[in-house]
Amino acid sequence: MTTAAWLHEELTAVIEDECRLRGLDAPAAVPALEEPRDRAHGDLAATVALELARSWGLAPRALAERIAERLRPRLGDRVQRLEVAGPGFLNFFLSPLALLQDGRGMAVDLDGALAVDVGRGARVLVEFVSANPTGPLHIGNGWLSIYGDAVARLLAFGGFKVTREYYVNDTGGQIRTLGASVLAAHRGEAIPEGGYRGAYVSDLAASYDGPDDVEAAGRWAVPRILAMIRGALEELHIHFDSWYSQASIEEGGLVAEVVAKLGERGALYEADGAVWFAAERFGDVRDRVLRKANGDYTYLAGDIAYHYDKLVVRGFDRAIDVFGADHHGQVASLFAALRALGIDETRLEIRLGQMVSLLEDGAAVKFSKRAGTAVPLSWLVDKLGPDATRLLALSSSIDRASQVDLAKAQATSSENPVYYIQYAHARVSALRRQARQAGLELDPATDWSVLGHPRELELIRGLLRLPRVLATAIDERAPHRLVTWLLEVAGAFHGFYHDCPIVVEGDDRVRRARLALSDLAGRAIARSLDLIGVRAVEEM
Repeated sequence: MTTAAWLHEELTAVIEDECRLRGLDAPAAVPALEEPRDRAHGDLAATVALELARSWGLAPRALAERIAERLRPRLGDRVQRLEVAGPGFLNFFLSPLALLQDGRGMAVDLDGALAVDVGRGARVLVEFVSANPTGPLHIGNGWLSIYGDAVARLLAFGGFKVTREYYVNDTGGQIRTLGASVLAAHRGEAIPEGGYRGAYVSDLAASYDGPDDVEAAGRWAVPRILAMIRGALEELHIHFDSWYSQASIEEGGLVAEVVAKLGERGALYEADGAVWFAAERFGDVRDRVLRKANGDYTYLAGDIAYHYDKLVVRGFDRAIDVFGADHHGQVASLFAALRALGIDETRLEIRLGQMVSLLEDGAAVKFSKRAGTAVPLSWLVDKLGPDATRLLALSSSIDRASQVDLAKAQATSSENPVYYIQYAHARVSALRRQARQAGLELDPATDWSVLGHPRELELIRGLLRLPRVLATAIDERAPHRLVTWLLEVAGAFHGFYHDCPIVVEGDDRVRRARLALSDLAGRAIARSLDLIGVRAVEEM
């Protein structure tokens, strides 16, 4: 049992004893111990006194002191000290003995230490990218494609049954505009105002041999552009289980069916010849048109039907949408539609990503998809490689704007987070090779009690954080937390590597223990990189 689990059991036992003495009902569950943001506040912390104080009729600090008084005699040599801090936090400082025991246990059974099954087989549909098939993927929507794929990987690791889906917007005005652009280029005419430009349009026009009809030309171009998009995504190791056609929803009658259901539930009205969704009644900022006066359904009508298909027709337990910031306006409308249809809105999650900008030679790169100046995602992958591109895209939360400095991203120094992390794994791989050449046996279960250097303990602390980081990354759909951990552990490993000779001559017990610690670091880094779709390189 890890020290954290053992401490939680001891804390629970003390609280249950106190409840019996006071004639109170014990809490249904004592909250798990947390990791303080500041290491000065200990390795683990409990907030239980803050949560129970009111029901116990005590000030939180007084209750924390009482719990600490009862708990200290039970802690033994696995806890160096227990402090009561602030309004009533219980801060635990683990002993080197506890760190070494937990580190060795993690090395012996890394799979068991990282195992998490929060999903319990729930079916989750993750829809991401879904860029209009009117041009190649650019850096903006490509950035979010990496996030969506990483979230899907983490959810699958966490016990969910995940389906990755690309929603193909293969109908509507943008497809007719695409067709008009292709036809104009095919005739050698100027691209119409608001049309699509760029070399890809000229390439399509050169091979077009269909009728002189914008709808036909647009539909002809869509699968060819989708092939470009697939190729760009495959370069980043991103694959979809389903490419779902918007046209199939409209042609299959689901849009009309779902709009009729909204009517049956009293959520529609007619005005100016159009059919309106009374969205404001269900939490939106204003009402929305679902069917225009000319009989055409709006994009929103199709989107509502698509989500009805996800949650009702196909019966996914949860749907996660990854949208760009420009989709912010449709979020309230979708949730309003779920409420109007009587669907539990907590089954839908929408993650909004912010803009990404690119710096080259210190200047921002401007791009526009329609103007044909968009920077293709494949261009960036060619420059940086898929691993660096993925790691950079996942280095910060998607709700913050990102800026990529190409010079730093290509540097072979600690300024480049990609290099810094991968170099740590490459160093571990080199140590394994050196150990084999030196005849030094690698045994994760070797005696770790000979360790105790501050650099060793710092690295072990970092490695022991991984299960909690993984659980948080899954729960918050936040792969950037795993990248942050990778950077911190890579830094701890580089410090350990520099200050603690590992394979060179010396006490064999220390050499074997340090080799086992290095190996654990390498395996933990490799596992974490794999969870975000990045290779762990053997040498650099």
